Amino acid sequence: MSAVILESALTCPVCSHTKAEIMPTDACQWFYECEQCHTVLKPKPGDCCVYCSYGTVPCPPIQEHGKNSGDCCGG
Repeated sequence: MSAVILESALTCPVCSHTKAEIMPTDACQWFYECEQCHTVLKPKPGDCCVYCSYGTVPCPPIQEHGKNSGDCCGG
C-alpha cells in the first residue's frame, strides 16, 4: 500500500486558475472558492468532494479505499 498524498492542485473550470492545496484528512471539502475569479466550486455528480472533481489527486479516503467503497467522507 502506498502512502496517501495530501497535496492536490485544484483547477478552476471557469478561469483555469490552479492552486496547490493540502487536503483535510478528517473531513470532505464540499466547497472551494477560486482565489482568482471567486467561483465557488462544488463536487461534480458522483464525486464526494472538490478534490475528487477538480484536483490532481483524489481525497485521502478515496486514495485509501477506492471510489466505490462507500467509505468517503462518512458515506
